[in-house]
Amino acid sequence: MKRRQLIQNASLLLGASLVPISLNSWAIRSEAQTSNTKRLIVIFLRGAADGLNIVVPHQEDSYYDYRPSIAIPYPQEPEGAIDLDGFFGLNPALSELMPLWKQKSLAFVHASGSPNDTRSHFDAQDYMENGTPGVKATDTGWMNRLLANLPKDKPTQAVSVGTDIPKVLEGQMPVAILARGKESTQKLSVDVPAIDSAFDRLYNSDDDLSQAYQEGIKARKIILNDLTADMMSSSGNAPTAENFAQDARRLAKLMVGDSKTQLAFMDLGGWDTHINQKINLTNALKPLADGLLTLTKELGSLYKDTTIVVMSEFGRTAIENGNSGTDHGHGNVMWLLGGSIKGGKVYGKWPGLEESQLNEKRDLAVTTDFREVVGSVMQQHLQIPTAKLNSIFPDYKFTNSLGSIV
Repeated sequence: MKRRQLIQNASLLLGASLVPISLNSWAIRSEAQTSNTKRLIVIFLRGAADGLNIVVPHQEDSYYDYRPSIAIPYPQEPEGAIDLDGFFGLNPALSELMPLWKQKSLAFVHASGSPNDTRSHFDAQDYMENGTPGVKATDTGWMNRLLANLPKDKPTQAVSVGTDIPKVLEGQMPVAILARGKESTQKLSVDVPAIDSAFDRLYNSDDDLSQAYQEGIKARKIILNDLTADMMSSSGNAPTAENFAQDARRLAKLMVGDSKTQLAFMDLGGWDTHINQKINLTNALKPLADGLLTLTKELGSLYKDTTIVVMSEFGRTAIENGNSGTDHGHGNVMWLLGGSIKGGKVYGKWPGLEESQLNEKRDLAVTTDFREVVGSVMQQHLQIPTAKLNSIFPDYKFTNSLGSIV
């Protein structure tokens, strides 16, 4: 194999499991050591999940007036909401998460979202991922900028579950890809002993590229060992590639392993419920709850040092449409899970659902900017200084409106 081919393969040395976007960056990441063990996992629900039917304002008469066929019934009624605090209730499809609520490691921030009023999925997702609502020119994602402000540590600090690097992780810092399902243990050229040996001989010096290769190979071997064992243990009931619970389990095993991944991102589709929302939302929420519960269990003792944020690009109209569904809206609900979260509470300022209180007389208003939520997690959980938040979310002024959530 020619040197050029070897270098090309080096750029894919973590292949379908972990792909370093910039090889030289691996060396930069190892400039110093730290004992930082805090983790952040972001789960993005693409398609605009309906926050009003997830965390239900069951004491708002307007909610039931607006949604005669798709509203979640009052608590204590058949298929009714599970009461959380006397005003809000949880969609019954998420019932298995109630132990987390009672343990106070699950919280919600209602009427949250982006201040930008676009109803375009693509623009709204871009704005929430680049962290600069209304500014399309931003070419980096807020999680990548966060990564740049974390203490330098292990060769792998950020991972995206999927096939591509999402906008939220685009940028100068190295990011890895953990493929979904069985593809996560796909063999690469560098897994062949002869080629692996050739790489070892070629990149055995102290230059940046050699150091990058050595660190990447080390991370790959650690992760492949963990993932192979995991796939073997579950081979009797092999999940589909789209099975969230299995991917969540795999991600958890990665994060508790020696690779010390601090940031992770997953996205799930199927939340655009224009038609037959009650059935479609239930069918989407049940596996989401299963995956989240799997994630919290598999993290084990690391759960106390992990915050999980679930978010979507915008909410849906307060008023149902003619197809027993809802259309693109504005305000939504964000979820916070973690052993150190001050849970058992719905945070945020509730604006109400009377027509005069709605955004454009149709949507739940946004009273808490999503950057306030994520920024609070960064400050209180990841210990990011307030001064550095300005480089992660430029042109946004934090108000600390949520108080202590971690």
